[in-house]
Parts: sequence; structure tokens; C-alpha cells
Amino acid sequence: MARNTRERILDAAAEVMRARGLAHATTKEIARAADCSEAALYKHFRDKTEIFVGVLRERLPRFAPDPDLAGRNTVAENLLATARSALEFYRVTFPMAASIFAEPRLLAAHQESLRREATGPDLPNQEVAAYLRAERDLGRIAATADPEAAAALLVGACFQHAFLARFRDEDDPGTLDRTAAALTAALLASLLPPGEIG
Repeated sequence: MARNTRERILDAAAEVMRARGLAHATTKEIARAADCSEAALYKHFRDKTEIFVGVLRERLPRFAPDPDLAGRNTVAENLLATARSALEFYRVTFPMAASIFAEPRLLAAHQESLRREATGPDLPNQEVAAYLRAERDLGRIAATADPEAAAALLVGACFQHAFLARFRDEDDPGTLDRTAAALTAALLASLLPPGEIG
């Protein structure tokens, strides 16, 4: 079944942005990769920033846990899956997202777009914290656990790993499982009630 034009644009934009970064991915290049005209882009998206938000929402891996996970599986399994997804998400998105800081006007437009859409880079922290609060309410993590701090530690560590991997030009997806396991083990030590294993 043939993909519609909007789907082709998002697929093409994801590839162009990964290769060139958001700041240097022009609508002309995206249209060429999507095999459509620039005018077709603007029938589906207001601007390049809206295309970028569409790529983030619809073409990239998601990593924040479903709040309904609380009470299912083990906390260790849920956090491991969350860490693994976060690492993959940042590995894929970091080159695109980092490039917007090179152009102040593009950054401002992107910030405004995220405000309109009620989303942004702090949303993953909020969703991980919400998951951890639900687990705390169920008694599956310590009553003294700080969900916001724990979420910041996990998400921040995953983001830093992506940054360092890109900085060193080390794009080895195989290291993500080991890193996710190490981060989860370190975080669990501070979250679980005394004597529990996860």
C-alpha cells in the first residue's frame, strides 16, 4: 500500500535531519527526499519546526513509561525497559535536537511550537516521575523515594550517555543494554524498600 504524502514527508524529514541536523535540513532537501514539491510540504505542515515536531512524535522511538505499568512486572523490569528506550531515543534524536541551538530564530520557533503543543524536553522527566509516584503509592518503592529526583537522574544519565557517544563518535547500539542495566541497578539501590530486590 502506498504511503500518503504526509507519511513520505515525515519519513524523508527523519532521514535528512539525522544526516544533516535540523538546522541544516532544508525544506528543499526534505521535499526532494520525499519525492514531492516544497509546496506539498506546506499543505501538511506550517513550517520546518512543525515537521520536526511531527518527526519527534511519529517517527522516533518513545521512551517514557506508560503510567499503567505501575504494579505490573517488577520495578526493575520497568525501569530497565525505560532506560533502554531512553538511551535509544537520545541516541537517535541527539544529533537532530542539538543542532537547533545553532540558530537562535529556529530555537525560538521550536520553543514556541512546543509550548503550543504542551510538550517539550521536560515531559519525559515528568512521565518517569509520575510512574515512580504510582509505584511509591503501591508500596513497590520506598516511601522516602523522591520520584522527581530519581527521574532526573535516570533521564539525565541517558541523555549524557548519548551526548558522550556522539562526541566520541561511538554509535554502538550494543552498549545500550549494558548501560541500561548499570543505570537501573544504581537507581534501584536508592528506590527499593530495604531488603527488596526489585
